[in-house]
Amino acid sequence: MRAVLAALVLAFFPPAGSAQETPLQSLVTADASRGWEAVGRINIGRSAFCTGTLISPTLVLTAAHCLYHHDSGKAFEPADFEFLAGWRNGRAAAYRQVKRIVAHPDYVYEGRDRIDRVAYDLAFLELDQPIRLPSVRPFETGGDPLQGDAVNIVSYALERSEAPSLQQECHVVDRQPGILVLSCSVDFGASGAPIFIMHNGVPQIVSVVSAKAEMNSELVALGTAMEQPLNELKAAYAATETRFKRVTPGILSLNASAPETVGAKFVRP
Repeated sequence: MRAVLAALVLAFFPPAGSAQETPLQSLVTADASRGWEAVGRINIGRSAFCTGTLISPTLVLTAAHCLYHHDSGKAFEPADFEFLAGWRNGRAAAYRQVKRIVAHPDYVYEGRDRIDRVAYDLAFLELDQPIRLPSVRPFETGGDPLQGDAVNIVSYALERSEAPSLQQECHVVDRQPGILVLSCSVDFGASGAPIFIMHNGVPQIVSVVSAKAEMNSELVALGTAMEQPLNELKAAYAATETRFKRVTPGILSLNASAPETVGAKFVRP
């Protein structure tokens, strides 16, 4: 199956069939979006965005490939990023700049369409100030889901960039080394979107959206099997702390990179 998936990872435009199981619910009202405010839009420069999620008052979890321009491969600077927690209808619950970026140490950006990089497609954005609001509560992370498990995704994406959308009850349809294959609907801009599993009624992040692909003539989403890579990312983040205090802020990704099949959404300025 991996060969089929790798060969079709560039299929961005949907064929007749789709693996989407449930319709997307727009979280456009205050009631609908309540509890999801820690998911936000990451504005990148003047013309792109990804999705990210607070996992602590100062740390946003997203996809590593969002750190790079999808055409030139050039790394963005921390000053190019802004996190808009709970962005909805032109307003956010909190606005923060980014002072530091750390990607997974095994992620090396060399362009798009490398399915093997999905396994390391994780990054942290460290905010310049913590977000400590009762309405914006960081999410906890959990262990890797199993094949057949139901998951939820909250994302911003193409043509739905002004409010988050929720897809409930899509499923893990396959697991490959370091990669989750999901029957979920994603599009450009959804990169870095949190993939949740419900644990005793509480959502926990178990992956982030890395790519959009096609498998057996069905659209699927690819996510990082992140339990171990997230621990490695946390270690890399801790290792850069002392060095960061002594140097000018910049891209601190250690050999960073990954596929951009569902990369940052780029729009005209």
